[in-house]
Amino acid sequence: MGFKCGIVGLPNVGKSTLFNALTKTAAAQAANYPFCTIEPNTGEVAVPDPRLSALAEKARSAQIVPTRITFVDIAGLVRGASKGEGLGNQFLGNIREVDAIVHVLRCFEDSDITHVEGRIDPVSDAETVETELMLSDLESLERRVVPLRKRAQGGDKDIKEQVELMDLALEELRNGRPARVASIPKGAEAGFAALNLLTAKPVLYVCNVEEAAAATGNSQSARVFEMAEKQGAKAVIISAAIEAEVAQLDDAEQKEFLETLGLEEPGLDRLIRAGYDLLGLITYFTAGPKEARAWTIVKGTKAPQAAGVIHTDFERGFIRAQTIAFEDYIAYGEVKAKELGKARDEGKDYVVQDGDVMLFKFNT
Repeated sequence: MGFKCGIVGLPNVGKSTLFNALTKTAAAQAANYPFCTIEPNTGEVAVPDPRLSALAEKARSAQIVPTRITFVDIAGLVRGASKGEGLGNQFLGNIREVDAIVHVLRCFEDSDITHVEGRIDPVSDAETVETELMLSDLESLERRVVPLRKRAQGGDKDIKEQVELMDLALEELRNGRPARVASIPKGAEAGFAALNLLTAKPVLYVCNVEEAAAATGNSQSARVFEMAEKQGAKAVIISAAIEAEVAQLDDAEQKEFLETLGLEEPGLDRLIRAGYDLLGLITYFTAGPKEARAWTIVKGTKAPQAAGVIHTDFERGFIRAQTIAFEDYIAYGEVKAKELGKARDEGKDYVVQDGDVMLFKFNT
């Protein structure tokens, strides 16, 4: 299963620089003019997880296979995008294809890099993009809901429920709030997601700061964190310029370089993990002599569906899952964990937990 985070923002805020560092490629052209990214660039990156190395060492695995997440670098948006300004239609269409939005905000001063609106104000930038997304959603819903209201009057239960969900989103949008803050009835989450609204997607704000502020942030990033807290959103601090440098270094050089800046790890590691969390994802592991591998599932997934991520036959013929908590696997290893009763046989109703080390039994 694939999970995509779309990197968005106004032109010249550091989106492509960040994307290049994320994927360690020059696939996205980073240049000082709007719309240098014309087609969305896509790159898969490994999700950093120190548990995987520890697991591989314990299981004496020959290979380590991390789980991955996809980032899409999307062309910069400008005011009026919902009406087709700039590359608006393309921008909005590309956002519809991603699962979550990573919104890069410029929190640094640099006279050599122009700002599309002539000032540095990340909160205002965020509002500009959010407004365009809300206007697009509002226009889309108002157009779609009219014929559905007529059909709902005919007694079609499914259509009536769809209209009710649309009305919940419309109420928020008409009051200047994104659709994701709407109170969705329990059990209706899938139906709401099916509306495919831009402002229903979860958002992570990335504060792109100057090198000196990479460890602690600055006054501009503090404003973004305050805004995110009010919205129930998340934010991280990144210096795209630093990350671009770090991406060119080997592991030993990276560590030394980061230490001189007072950083414990690359900011990209925090960003990737935050994107993973933003999508409500967790990791379970499989381990053996051949490989130690991480697998991505949505929080709340039951054992048969988790097995299906490896192969559909595993889900179809699921019998049970031998499950060992990560901490127990590291402490005792598989054989000793079984002897001590730390290995559990779980059935079809078991909800997989983050860090579970699993071995599936299934019929072929």
